[in-house]
Amino acid sequence: MEFSVKSGSPEKQRSACIVVGVFEPRRLSPIAEQLDKISEGYISSLLRRGDLEGKPGQMLLLHHVPNVLSERVLLVGCGKERELDERQYKQIIKKTISTLNETGSMEAVCFLTELHVKGRDTYWKVRQAVETTKDSLYTFNQFKSNKPETRRPLRKLVFNVPTRRELSLGERAIAHGLAVASGVKAGKDLGNMPPNVANPAYLASQARRLADDFESVTTKIIGEQEMKELGMTSYLAVGQGSKNEAMMSVIEYKGHPDPQAKPIVLIGKGLTFDSGGISIKPSANMDEMKYDMCGAATVFGAMKALAKLNLPLNVVGVLAGCENMPGGGAYRPGDILTTMSGQTVEVLNTDAEGRLVLCDALTYVERFEPEAVVDVATLTGACVVALGNHISGLISNHNPLAHELINASEQAGDRAWRLPMSDEYQDQLASPFADMANLGTPGAGTITAGCFLSRFAKKYNWAHLDIAGTAWVGGKDKSATGRPVPLLVQFLLNRAGQDAVE
Repeated sequence: MEFSVKSGSPEKQRSACIVVGVFEPRRLSPIAEQLDKISEGYISSLLRRGDLEGKPGQMLLLHHVPNVLSERVLLVGCGKERELDERQYKQIIKKTISTLNETGSMEAVCFLTELHVKGRDTYWKVRQAVETTKDSLYTFNQFKSNKPETRRPLRKLVFNVPTRRELSLGERAIAHGLAVASGVKAGKDLGNMPPNVANPAYLASQARRLADDFESVTTKIIGEQEMKELGMTSYLAVGQGSKNEAMMSVIEYKGHPDPQAKPIVLIGKGLTFDSGGISIKPSANMDEMKYDMCGAATVFGAMKALAKLNLPLNVVGVLAGCENMPGGGAYRPGDILTTMSGQTVEVLNTDAEGRLVLCDALTYVERFEPEAVVDVATLTGACVVALGNHISGLISNHNPLAHELINASEQAGDRAWRLPMSDEYQDQLASPFADMANLGTPGAGTITAGCFLSRFAKKYNWAHLDIAGTAWVGGKDKSATGRPVPLLVQFLLNRAGQDAVE
């Protein structure tokens, strides 16, 4: 799929299709008005006959509009003009791409990027159009015998911007959008892989391949023997019941002019399958527990996007790969584990395993003397109860870092919401036998999980993203979403001073 940006009048476009907006009630956008004028009222006469109201997502494909050079004109319903917000804009783009792909228009010039979207500029509209387009065309059919194919798929999309001055901004938006989209795709592909393929060793192989593809990237794999030597007993305990060896992949990207500059560290929970262990999960929808490695998948995706963007930063990505299975060697409720930090944990539930892996990873990354650490994990069902499937949970020990991440989430359209972390919640982790329990008393499950992790992140600025509700969509059309790759990449773009502003 090829994307480009241009500035020009609709009547001068010679393309397979021109895409323009129509608002309710049957009100032409400024670009559609221009086409109507040169077609001598052809479009407005169709609207008067009731062919299109302009409701969001309505589509009307016109062939051979009088005096228009392009073969087709696609009229797109955009709802009420003053109510066009970012969510509706992305839905309109998605429906437009689906329609274009079905019409046989292999190329199109899209004027929807000239619509007014509340609080959003040309950069945002073009970048979101690129990301939404790539997302809507995503398929995962590696394991299907018969792969459906579109006869004449959309291959080229040109976004029009109002003035030539905005061309460089549009080109920048396309570059950023394509990098984010490649990271989202990488995260989705990893998440959607079946667990008999995507085990910790597979995660490690993908991390190595990333190092092969980019000179700025190096990868180190830490296996169980080295984990034992490092004292990562908590991490190792989770994988004891599985025949698949736990492996932690450490991906280092060096793009900063000063190679000694302190890195940003991203840690992803990589439970390639989570049965719950001895505290086994209910069988209904357990197949979706292959998605418990989506934290690691999205950190991998963010590292890929970062390398493509060649940002002037040093970043370490940690994929904490492991599999939680029941078995004769599995860890048990009642076990007391000594973590890499020396703190002890009483296991109350073996299905609260992600934090037991992440706590040792959080201790391990102290050696990098990080500028900031962000961990990403499908950690708690409580986060789904609190925020549903739309917004990720955020907990942090550093207000400026939390504000950075929330701001990045708003910019990227990949929203997060900050939850509190006060001492009252820390008290819920008390254990009579160890320094803490791996499960809090009932209530505030997302917060107490964050409190647990915070005890291993005292030596640096840290934030935790709980993506249990946002990492995948369940049910008949189940699929990984690739979130929060857009948030993480935006955070890194902002850190590098390379957001929308030139």
